Amino acid sequence: MSREYVLKPFREPVNLQIDYARELNPQQYAAVTADPGPALVIAGAGAGKTRTLTYRVAYLLEQGVPPENILLLTFTNKAAGEMMRRVAQLVARNLAGLWGGTFHAVGNRVLRRHAERLGYRPDFTILDREDAEDLLGVCLAESQIDVKATRFPKPEVLADLYSFAANTCQPIPQVLERRFPHVAHLRPQLESLHTSYSERKRIDGVMDFDDLLCLWLQLLTQAPDVCEHYQRRFQFLLVDEYQDTNRLQSDLIDRLAARHHNVMAVGDDSQSIYAWRGANFRNILRFPERHPGARVFKIETNYRSTPEILRLANAAIAPNIHQHRKELVPVRGSGQKPALAVCDDGGFQAAFVTQRVLELQEGGMNLRNMAVLYRSHFHALELQLELSRRNISFAITSGIRFFEQAHIKDVAAYLRFVCNPQDELAFKRLVRLLPGIGAKAADKLWREWVGQLATVRRASASRAVAFQALSRAVPKKSQVSWAELATTLAQLDTPETRNCPSEMIRLVLEAGYQEYLQQHFANYRARLDDLEQLAAYAAPFEKTDEFLSQLALLTNVEAEAETAGKTNAEDRLRLSTIHQAKGLEFDVVFVIMLCEGLFPSQRALDNEEGEEEERRLFYVALTRARNELYLCYPLERASYRAGPDLFQQPSRFLAQLPCELVEEWNLRSYSPPAH
Repeated sequence: MSREYVLKPFREPVNLQIDYARELNPQQYAAVTADPGPALVIAGAGAGKTRTLTYRVAYLLEQGVPPENILLLTFTNKAAGEMMRRVAQLVARNLAGLWGGTFHAVGNRVLRRHAERLGYRPDFTILDREDAEDLLGVCLAESQIDVKATRFPKPEVLADLYSFAANTCQPIPQVLERRFPHVAHLRPQLESLHTSYSERKRIDGVMDFDDLLCLWLQLLTQAPDVCEHYQRRFQFLLVDEYQDTNRLQSDLIDRLAARHHNVMAVGDDSQSIYAWRGANFRNILRFPERHPGARVFKIETNYRSTPEILRLANAAIAPNIHQHRKELVPVRGSGQKPALAVCDDGGFQAAFVTQRVLELQEGGMNLRNMAVLYRSHFHALELQLELSRRNISFAITSGIRFFEQAHIKDVAAYLRFVCNPQDELAFKRLVRLLPGIGAKAADKLWREWVGQLATVRRASASRAVAFQALSRAVPKKSQVSWAELATTLAQLDTPETRNCPSEMIRLVLEAGYQEYLQQHFANYRARLDDLEQLAAYAAPFEKTDEFLSQLALLTNVEAEAETAGKTNAEDRLRLSTIHQAKGLEFDVVFVIMLCEGLFPSQRALDNEEGEEEERRLFYVALTRARNELYLCYPLERASYRAGPDLFQQPSRFLAQLPCELVEEWNLRSYSPPAH
């Protein structure tokens, strides 16, 4: 009879320099001091996610894990640098051996060492997005594709298509069907071009950003010795913002962790809002399935917001079926109940937000501590106008104000030229939209047009006929497009149309500009929404020149505000989409245009997953607020087409909130007392 006896390894007691129990709350402490093995840390909004991850790295180092055996993966270089700096301060030692950075930065580091295994030299060049689009343009020019006959997508759209396919590990036909149906009929040419692009990159010794991940995974798959080396080296993997990983990134993590299984993924499934750029929400939901035996830690203590705001946020996310359930618990004392402001229309909503901002500013609050959040940029059109009128400094997170965007200026150029055929800038902008016409050709055509105008005035001839006659000076490959432009301008210049700016914008879209958007912009749907909103704004104007004057004045006010704001760039009201505000926080937050079909977006309501992501987006908006939260929606909204204003239903997300958690503000216009 035998007896089994287990010999345990001897280890001297660890003398920890950091008092983790004192520095962390109990939930953070449990995650930081967890035993080796797979772990998922669900860190709620404002719950100290970065602190938890930083102390986990410090704890591993104090346990004797060498820095070179730790890999920290983040989504921004700033986040990686900040965490590395904090860890170095905590443990007071050199961390040169610790690998930390974005997925792309670490992929680059690995590929530099093993590029020859993939047919590349170690000194390969990395293409930025603009470089990649230029190379795609070269491949397209060398192909046999008749881009004019097929209305083939421009390099910007091609880059987005190929990138989405790479990051989601989907074949191009599937991506076309689901994301780019308007060019699905070009599948053979698109696949052939992608092959040419990949071969050209290899020949030229260059990689685009997606290659840094794709080729890294290919290396680990095709070179078992290299894969084993990194699996042995990285005994502990820590991943920040795991809810934002795509299929490609999650596959990389799984492969690297396959030997030791010591992977800690930190994130918040309730803040997964980037499916549109390839993030796979199910990665964080299925982490325990992908890593059997994984422990799940929940960090729910919130240090950011008042109890009233957190109760509302908890209620807002509750209807989502697919989630790791959690309840944000406040540390701070009681504050003001979130307000629900029901407004008459978009202009009334803008007036309310603006007046409340001014009141808070007069009460001593800086503009930089306030933010207005929305689902899409065009939702803030009326607000931008109102802020400009009242000379309130504001900054838009995207960096481009509504009227400065290319597609807005393009469409405005049509209207400007019809109203003033001597507008040189409008003329040149229009003709440069046509294929085969660059700056030199546009300048030559302008000189021809000036001569035609003199003839038109002398003979009282038709401007439309004169414009069409200009085709003799147009390059051959631009002839068809020129004829289409001439027809469009003639339609815009009819008596019944030329003083109806809203109808003019609609005609421009229908006459081909919508197709131009599809061809040139990956986010063409959002740009189309902007233009429809511009048409709605134009509807009340009875003369096109009045509408254009208003645009010019507002754009000039914006430019002046921008210049003036540089003297105190920090103190400006923040306007931002919710996507771009993730990770930020403000004392006061206004969430506007909470109308059904706008937020949630109508396009997102085709399936349950889309609705749930929209609800997560709403949750992110609510949890940006520290002290005060205002939820706003208009009862009416200007119609894109001629006719009465559209009556708006409140967002389903508002309808699902318990009424006792919000205070409804009854808004009314001020009526001065009679004398």
